Amino acid sequence: MKETQRSNRYHIGIFGRRNVGKSTLLNALTGQDVSIVSEVAGTTTDTVWKNIELPGIGAAVIGDTAGFDDVGELGGMRNERTRRSAQQVDMALILVNGQPDDAVYELEWRDFFRSADIPVIFVMTKCDADTDYDVDLWKSILGQDVCSVSAKEGRGLDTLLEKMAALYKNDDNLDDITHSLVKDGDVVVLVMPQDAQAPKGRLIQPQVVTLRNLLDKHALALCCALEELPLMLESLKMPPSLIITDSQVFAQVKSLTPKETKLTSFSVLMARHKGDIETFREGADALMALPKNGKVLIAEACSHIPQNEDIGRVKLPRMLHKKFGEELQIDIVSGNDFPDDLSQYDLIIHCGACMFTRRHVLSRVRRAKAQEIPITNYGIAIAALTGILNDVEI
Repeated sequence: MKETQRSNRYHIGIFGRRNVGKSTLLNALTGQDVSIVSEVAGTTTDTVWKNIELPGIGAAVIGDTAGFDDVGELGGMRNERTRRSAQQVDMALILVNGQPDDAVYELEWRDFFRSADIPVIFVMTKCDADTDYDVDLWKSILGQDVCSVSAKEGRGLDTLLEKMAALYKNDDNLDDITHSLVKDGDVVVLVMPQDAQAPKGRLIQPQVVTLRNLLDKHALALCCALEELPLMLESLKMPPSLIITDSQVFAQVKSLTPKETKLTSFSVLMARHKGDIETFREGADALMALPKNGKVLIAEACSHIPQNEDIGRVKLPRMLHKKFGEELQIDIVSGNDFPDDLSQYDLIIHCGACMFTRRHVLSRVRRAKAQEIPITNYGIAIAALTGILNDVEI
């Protein structure tokens, strides 16, 4: 309970060929035997994630992946898992060693990460006292600097950590969830209905992230359920600067919001924080133009047992059918079950993605845009369906 949730940690992936030293580096960075180290190629068969606090970065999670040169039917499955992990990371460490007779894999993965705007550090591993690797030749082939380390002897790790911290500092994909909506001293009211979906005794993740952000900004955060909102507003000497509400009670909160107070939702904030807000706005336009016999994909980030009045599986489909009729087809996927081929859909509606990293969501946005399929998210879709999208601050 005291640890930062994994979806809010900075994700760093370790990639490379089989037996290049990925597991050894993970163990060296974490100071623990997290991954099995063996001379047998292909020992790591699935991504191993380890939470860690890193200097200059803070809360992070490092993933040790299967070798991207794995072969055979099983190797193909491992490669697919590695590619899925690659879509989740905020930074990639690509490991090399030996003489670069053939750098085709390394160049392919370098280009993959560049196309996804994911920073890459190349790491020459196993640079022990008795090795003589041509680092300059690797630099020439890869077109960028290469950091030399010996995990076994502990050399070069401090330099690697410094490079990682520098890339993190310059990463413009990190986002302030309330961005320009909130400044020091603002009074912000959070409307947080506690329905069956909310874990008993806990707040859901978007509420936790937003509340922490408001505290860090030294805003005055006031929390209530929908039923107490009128009393909350009456108790204030002045209207609040901002009201943040659960998407499911948008309309009710809008009717109570003072005209001088800005209004947004947790899901809309998450849309900007974890995705591409402009693309989601365009997706809302496509939503309102859906044909009655259209087909929609609802994508949830987390896998969970559906609850009564579940927003993705019950409430949103009900709203869609009410607006467009029962002929509208709706598919629902969760977790990593996001289709590669999206061509059968007229629209994708993604959840707020509190369980995903921003780059993971953006990888899905890019996939949808590449196939020319509009995509939006829960909060913006609900605001559009209830007719208040133009009144919601994004």
